[in-house]
Amino acid sequence: MATPTVDKFLDEISRLIKQKDGSRIQDFLHYEPPWSPIYERMVAELRQTYPAADHIELESKCSKALPANEEGDGGGSFTSFISFVAKYFTFIRDVDIGQLLETHDKLKALLGQASIALSASTGVLILPTVISLSRTLSKLAIGLDKRPDLVANLTSREATVGAEEAGERVTLAEGSANLIREAFKKCASERSGNSSGLDNNGKPEGRRIGIYLMANVCLKLFFHCRKLRSAEQIFALIYQQSPPLSLYPAAQRTTFLYYLGRYHFANNHFYRAQLALQKAYYQCHRQATKQRRLILIYLIASNIILGRFPRPHVYQVPEAWGLRDRFEPICLALAKGDIATFRKLTSIDNPSAAWFLYWRILLQITNRCEVILWRSLARRTFLLSGNQGDASKRTAPTLNIEDIFVLANFLEKRALGIGSNHSNDVKSQKARRGEHTNSIFIFPPTPADTPPAQADDNCEAPHGYIDPDLLDCVDPPDPDLPTIDTVESMIASLVDQDLLHGFISHSQKRFAITGAKNASPLVVGFPNVWATLTAKMDDEVPGWVKEGQKRGGGTVMHLSGARPVGA
Repeated sequence: MATPTVDKFLDEISRLIKQKDGSRIQDFLHYEPPWSPIYERMVAELRQTYPAADHIELESKCSKALPANEEGDGGGSFTSFISFVAKYFTFIRDVDIGQLLETHDKLKALLGQASIALSASTGVLILPTVISLSRTLSKLAIGLDKRPDLVANLTSREATVGAEEAGERVTLAEGSANLIREAFKKCASERSGNSSGLDNNGKPEGRRIGIYLMANVCLKLFFHCRKLRSAEQIFALIYQQSPPLSLYPAAQRTTFLYYLGRYHFANNHFYRAQLALQKAYYQCHRQATKQRRLILIYLIASNIILGRFPRPHVYQVPEAWGLRDRFEPICLALAKGDIATFRKLTSIDNPSAAWFLYWRILLQITNRCEVILWRSLARRTFLLSGNQGDASKRTAPTLNIEDIFVLANFLEKRALGIGSNHSNDVKSQKARRGEHTNSIFIFPPTPADTPPAQADDNCEAPHGYIDPDLLDCVDPPDPDLPTIDTVESMIASLVDQDLLHGFISHSQKRFAITGAKNASPLVVGFPNVWATLTAKMDDEVPGWVKEGQKRGGGTVMHLSGARPVGA
């Protein structure tokens, strides 16, 4: 039967191949219903002339219409591209948008065939189509991942291909990300052109054009799945093989730096995260309020951990709406060394805890800001009871560590709600401080009237069970409050980190500030946290390729001062 619409479509694709117009090819390949009338006619012709069982005839028709034997610039044929076009026809013929899981599988198969064509001589031509398919698959995978009712039966079906450990199951979204990552690798491993990957105008050429577009789609899925190890592979490959990031459009740079900053934040490299997020925030369009807010949340959190608190004008921009109420109380508590308020603000019972947990910044702020908290507490104690010293008598300013101990205990008890009579019970204290991890191995005693549980390997652990390793463990009768030794070790740690300038007299339990002869003891003894921490850092951010940066082949060695062997 005649198929005039299909024939016209193939003729137009053949013409675009000869013109090497990949963008127009992508425009012709519609794969998201509703179809326009001409595509409706093409789908009807495919269903009538080439039913589902007649794939060979359909691919034969494509082979006759498209330049299968024409050699491309890279020396390869267009065979894989022809197979992709045939796969595209079967996709639009069979897809049922109402069946989301089947649509996902068909779209994944179509992208797999496009990825094969990406490595052939037609790679540059099909690159825009691969990018478009990857974005569509990403949106569909994330949407399905949020529908547990639809994907509940997929755990047994999902293969382990692409998993980092043998036998590890991957989710639907992660499986899609692994497929998109293969296409990204083909973009990053482009070998055509010169070694720099740039054309005569200094712009990326070949498949390298799609490096950051494909990387951003992969990173979106990996962060959605919380697979940071997989994201690390993306950053490592880019750091080794990509042209400089500055040569790519602003939208791609901003998105990539946002994910790079989040990656370093999750790995506790807060200065690297701050550098990437600050650059992303500056480059993000002012009207992109939603994107700027995403960047700003992690940027503020990174700066707080590094000891640089937001100024009032930061909260006045549109994207910072509501952030003052979240971050400012924490900053005030850190600046004052107010342990009690800080503990309550970072408690899991705090009304803001759900918000901080959603953005995955609560644990970092709770744990990493502890250094700033104790430094501020020591400074506040010095203001209240410290010996300011006397330069004329050559006596150094000193601080009694026992004063810090008394104040720290008072604030910790206030955080726990403990009065002077210790009337609170242990259960209440645990509720405020959180249970120990080992509590998952301990179950409450079995009630007397409860029948014995039947032996079942799949049932939960019985009540009254205590792990053998914990038989002799008892709950502490008192809360875990700081001791004088704990406080002294905290001060020693701050001195070691250069956040306090001086030395400790362990026999007298005092901290002495040195170098304050001609300067204020507060300035000398308690250096600025941000300046102290950042002075030890460099501006290199792994994963961020900058112009003129040496990478990949190893370290550059300067031999001008080298001596002969044996000298």
